[in-house]
Amino acid sequence: MSLSTWYHVSFDDEKVYRETNPPNGEGWKDEFYWKDIIRVCFKIGEDLYDNDEIYIFTDKREESYLIPTMADGGSELWGEIIDRELFDADLAIKLATGLEGLHCWPEGK
Repeated sequence: MSLSTWYHVSFDDEKVYRETNPPNGEGWKDEFYWKDIIRVCFKIGEDLYDNDEIYIFTDKREESYLIPTMADGGSELWGEIIDRELFDADLAIKLATGLEGLHCWPEGK
């Protein structure tokens, strides 16, 4: 079963929402405010078929919110993160053109 059929992410002007309903487990949902985001990291998948991942850190908890780009709404969320300047647009372009690994913005936090 494709990730996009059971992992959903959406957003509005104030919040980001995650909802899952995995085929072999219990579903859950949560949300966080855009205004609480302090850092965003993007991890490039190992190969073309591997999932890229967005890690969003807020000032409300120590652990990040993980959002796979292959989730339903994942690529739209990534575009919104860039539009809101929560991740450097030039770095995002480099990621799209072959830069590998994990990259965070702002850097050095």
